Amino acid sequence: MATQGVAVLDFGATGSDLATVVVTGQTGIVAGSDIDAYFMAEASADNAADAHVMAAAMVQLVCGAIVAGTGFTIYGVSHDGGVTGTLNVQWVWSTGS
Repeated sequence: MATQGVAVLDFGATGSDLATVVVTGQTGIVAGSDIDAYFMAEASADNAADAHVMAAAMVQLVCGAIVAGTGFTIYGVSHDGGVTGTLNVQWVWSTGS
């Protein structure tokens, strides 16, 4: 069974090329877990739903730094540095097959 949730990437008020968020409280996660992160067209505190659609084209999401029994990190890399504020990132992980 997959575990899912939402995290917030914060690119700051002036924009940044990189934003990270650490997801914790994942007691069942193991070193070989499969993790995925993606954008949905839903508003965040700083950006409307359509900004999340644009972010899907401008920001590459990478998951890593798994700590077994604890969590993982989501990295958001902006290809043009024009991303500002917060973006909601949906995530899901499973222990694989």
